[in-house]
Amino acid sequence: MSETNRIEYKRELKKDLDLEKEVIAFLNYQEGGIIYIGIDKDGSVTGVENEDSDMLKIKDRLKNNIQPSCLGLFDVRAESRGEKSLIRVTIASGPEKPYFKRRYGMTEKGCFIRIGTASEPMTLRMIEELFARRTRNSLGKIVSRKQDLRFEQLRIFYEEAGFSLNENFTANLELLAEPDKYNYIAYLLSDINSTSIKVAKYSSLSRTDLIENNEYGYACLIRAAKRVLDKIELENPTSTRITTKERVDTRLWDMVALREAIINAFVHNDFTDEVPPKFEIFPDRIEITSAGGLPEGLSQQEFFRGFSVPRNKELMRIFKDLRMVEQLGSGVPRILESYGKECFSFSDHFLRMSFPAHKGITPQVTPQVTPQVTPQVLALISSMSGELSRLEIQDKLNLSDKRNFNKNYLIPALKLNLVEMTIPEKPNSRNQRYRLTASGEEIKVNQ
Repeated sequence: MSETNRIEYKRELKKDLDLEKEVIAFLNYQEGGIIYIGIDKDGSVTGVENEDSDMLKIKDRLKNNIQPSCLGLFDVRAESRGEKSLIRVTIASGPEKPYFKRRYGMTEKGCFIRIGTASEPMTLRMIEELFARRTRNSLGKIVSRKQDLRFEQLRIFYEEAGFSLNENFTANLELLAEPDKYNYIAYLLSDINSTSIKVAKYSSLSRTDLIENNEYGYACLIRAAKRVLDKIELENPTSTRITTKERVDTRLWDMVALREAIINAFVHNDFTDEVPPKFEIFPDRIEITSAGGLPEGLSQQEFFRGFSVPRNKELMRIFKDLRMVEQLGSGVPRILESYGKECFSFSDHFLRMSFPAHKGITPQVTPQVTPQVTPQVLALISSMSGELSRLEIQDKLNLSDKRNFNKNYLIPALKLNLVEMTIPEKPNSRNQRYRLTASGEEIKVNQ
């Protein structure tokens, strides 16, 4: 395969290779692009000798040599062609054009754009036009109205992913609008905020018969996203059909597609007007609505082909760090593997995805209580309402032995994610209370 307007080949990562120029050209191009290290100009595979070392060098160069910051806008990973290793660098079209080399600034020497199969210098007029259109109200530049923010939940999520946040994490994760001021991204990721994230459930095909209105917001956006995923997973039952040859399991909705849609709704939502994404469950469909139409410069055709223009690059970077996003531009193609383009509807201010239920399953299937849910755990679930302290739950169960309560009731319920702590970052807090999760509520209702 030869080079195209979106594909560039480089034989090897040498010191004199102007990698930044190629990346900047794709950042300034409306469709982004891909650079392969280890392929010659004629398309022949030469491979790389040390992909791990080269990948670290690439990330370091792009992080330090390009402005505005392109963190969250590129993805570097190793690939194999036969017995040879390659490096694939995927670059999204950036939302803060023009991008330029830090060394030369916003000049003809620093700014480039993809024209055909080449990366060409931009004229001063092009630079001025792009700068004039640059989004000035991006979340990263909006100063948070609250500055007394805590990030214990975010620290826990990074630790679970195998990372630790050092004292400079707010700068490294681009959570500062000014040297000493948190931005709106930081506010969304803080332990306590005013962002409401709701999952509504209806008993009819319209919005007139609301039976549940679950609130998963007012906390770190990562935590809210994980809780929405858990709730949708719970609402997605499996139907089993036994044939003479095999057992066939079918779910009401394709969970891979739903997961991509849910994450996309969080990452690409326009939070500047403080309108959060919305999730709605009907007997025949799930609807996911995010604020903000298509990003500027991205057509519907390009959207369906998987071109990525992250609206909130800082959020995209963090979701990638926590392995909640696989790679740039993979979300929509994954959704289209299971659902058609007709499931998407666009307006100037919203994007809605509507996923029809599988016709072979009755949506009201009740999840089965697994054998792991012991009678003691069921008793605990039945006794709980609202937020309760450990002593309050023990009193409701008429249990005086703390050790017995913890071992046979509370700890198993926590491990099964049927009960959760109100202060998970401080398990031993004197103010700790407990409440049912969506899974626990479901089991309580169906006992």
